[in-house]
Parts: sequence; structure tokens; C-alpha cells
Amino acid sequence: MTGSDRLTTLKLKVVPGASRSEISGWLDDMLKVRVCAPPEKGRANAAVEALVAKALNLPARSVAIVSGTNSQQKVIQIRGLSKAEIFVKLGAPVVHT
Repeated sequence: MTGSDRLTTLKLKVVPGASRSEISGWLDDMLKVRVCAPPEKGRANAAVEALVAKALNLPARSVAIVSGTNSQQKVIQIRGLSKAEIFVKLGAPVVHT
């Protein structure tokens, strides 16, 4: 499997209709994302996909919401990066066990 074939899922908590679009940080293993777009006609979902793709320096088609399209809690699928690579790029906290 090549790097571009890798599929990784990630849980999100999305706040639509925010004053600005940003990745707000981590809530345990869930990434908090705020987008300006309203939660209507898929606008917020498209904004989430675009924001995450940009933050990971990936093409927009590499990020897709696969669960929770009508919910604040979503699951996205990211093509081309491992979970560890995603955590490094998005500044996930290191958990010591």
C-alpha cells in the first residue's frame, strides 16, 4: 500500500456558523473544527472538508465526511496520511501511558 492509498478516519466536533473558520484543537481523540458556513444544504460539511484538507496540505478530494453529515459529531476519512502523521500536522497532544 502506497502513502496515497492510506485511509485514516478521524472524529470531529464541528461548530457551524462560527465567527471564523479554524481548527480549534483537540478534545481527547476528537478534533474540534469551527466553520463560518451555516449548517444548511451541505455548506458547513464542504467547509469542514476544505479546511481539514488545507490544514493537512492535501487536495480537497482527499478528505471526505463518511458519518454524521447532519450532526455536530462527524467522522472524516483522510486519504494519504497515517493517523500519526495527521496528529503531528494538527498538533495532537501526546498521550503517555
